[in-house]
Amino acid sequence: MPAVFLMVGGARCAGGAGPATPARATSSVADTSGPAGAAPPATGASGPNRAAPPATGIRTDARGGQQPPPAHPLACSARPAPPPRPLPRSRATGLVIPYLDVDAPVVPHRLGRGRHMSAPPEDDSKQVGWYADGPAPGEQGTAVAVGHLDTMTGPAVFVGLGGLKPGRLIEARRADGRTAVYTVDAVKTYEKAHFPDQEVYGARGRPELRLITRGGSYDHRTGYSGNTVVFAHLTTTHERGRTR
Repeated sequence: MPAVFLMVGGARCAGGAGPATPARATSSVADTSGPAGAAPPATGASGPNRAAPPATGIRTDARGGQQPPPAHPLACSARPAPPPRPLPRSRATGLVIPYLDVDAPVVPHRLGRGRHMSAPPEDDSKQVGWYADGPAPGEQGTAVAVGHLDTMTGPAVFVGLGGLKPGRLIEARRADGRTAVYTVDAVKTYEKAHFPDQEVYGARGRPELRLITRGGSYDHRTGYSGNTVVFAHLTTTHERGRTR
């Protein structure tokens, strides 16, 4: 296979009565690149009111008869749970995607010559690379993790990434014992020539995560035509058995 590139709550009701991101990474097996030279970004409701029922609780129809009072609507105020506080810096050590039965070790990856970040090694298809110069798990900013879709030996750690749906969970473990839990917002596939750096890598004002692997159509001469990207945001954190 030719050499290729790898780019890198709830409502409460009561009854009525949100450093740089890598441009791309090289791999001899996985083609998950965005356009060359792309630089990563810096790191670092209530529903309408309804009329209340008559004060008497009873109303009279046109013939003078009485009708029972209308059902009292639930007084529901949509109060989303406050977002979790971003975590301080601590390196990533593991990545868990329960829906895909993924429990993978994480190793730090950095940009090298030409601002390329190397992909995980070919002989360890289950490893995930975390962009170490970007946000750590749960830290403010857009974190980036990359992994192979497949290798010469068969399916790899991110083989099922395209099957994730909004609402699925991704757990990123940290060296300090905490776990940052992200919820999937979307999964998109982009052709290499139209990879949207700002959409993928740009900061959103809250801790977010991008999982990136190769995707699109496959050609035996040129490899995969694009990248599959999972967009997720931090929804909770765990610390020594407690949830924050």
